[in-house]
Amino acid sequence: MFLDLIKKYDRIIIHRHNRPDMDALGSQLGLKEIIKDNFNNKEVYAVGDMTNKYEFIGRMDLIDDKLYENSLVIITDVQVKNMVSDERYKLAKELLVIDHHNNDCDITNNVIKDITMVAACELITKLAIDSNLKISSKAATYLYAGLITDSGRFLYGSNMAHSLSIASKLCSFGADFKYIYDNLYVEPLEYRKMKAYFENKFIVDGHVAYLFNDKDVFDKFNVEFMDISRGMVQVMSGIKEIEIWANFTYDVTKNKVIGEFRSRNKTIVDIAKKYGGGGHNLACGATLDDFNQAKEVIKDFKKLIGDE
Repeated sequence: MFLDLIKKYDRIIIHRHNRPDMDALGSQLGLKEIIKDNFNNKEVYAVGDMTNKYEFIGRMDLIDDKLYENSLVIITDVQVKNMVSDERYKLAKELLVIDHHNNDCDITNNVIKDITMVAACELITKLAIDSNLKISSKAATYLYAGLITDSGRFLYGSNMAHSLSIASKLCSFGADFKYIYDNLYVEPLEYRKMKAYFENKFIVDGHVAYLFNDKDVFDKFNVEFMDISRGMVQVMSGIKEIEIWANFTYDVTKNKVIGEFRSRNKTIVDIAKKYGGGGHNLACGATLDDFNQAKEVIKDFKKLIGDE
């Protein structure tokens, strides 16, 4: 299905989820380069919202609605409608979803999903290799960026042997891993000070830790939403006494609370699904009505690990 659909269309537009992380961008831009390198006659575009934090990796294409006519849209790293960036994907003639999350797809029946893959970039690399497609150094750099981040620099994953094998192949294709590391893991002094603030703010309740961030926190720190929502969840990780940790951040644009959930060993994705979210077994999230509902999530976490 992967190669057949690509061959079928002269114009391909690639989407991914909103507020992108590096796996979303890496899978989207990596796939774009792979198609361009292997099919010179095809138009290929990557669209969606962008975050300043990841502008070093590349930029999105600005395209007219009319380009969706008779086009194929490929959506990477997400398979639920309400999280796709740029709703114009609905204008396409045909859709293909490529994802690795433990959710049911409500976008299309054309789905390539493998939840054993730690990153969408890992899955796309495998699809390209299995299809005997060339992967350039530029494409490999994009794909390596997503693989390294979604695996937590190879701390997470259910099939680490495969993930490391894919990483090795991407390096052999010329992935510029030093460029990725220099841009991802070197941070401004003010960002490091912000981390220290959150490290001293989180609450520990039994074996569960959590942060509640209301809208005032963005008056204190002039950063993007994801810098706090997803960016600060890991300040609670790596602590012996904490088994599950969560970051709840008020999103003024949606009047909702965005929850980011993490676990060392216990599967928590079913709790995320209970509240309309999803993701991976140990790393997932959900959009909540308010902080009172966030407290219900915490109760569920405590029940899961026997604290209640």
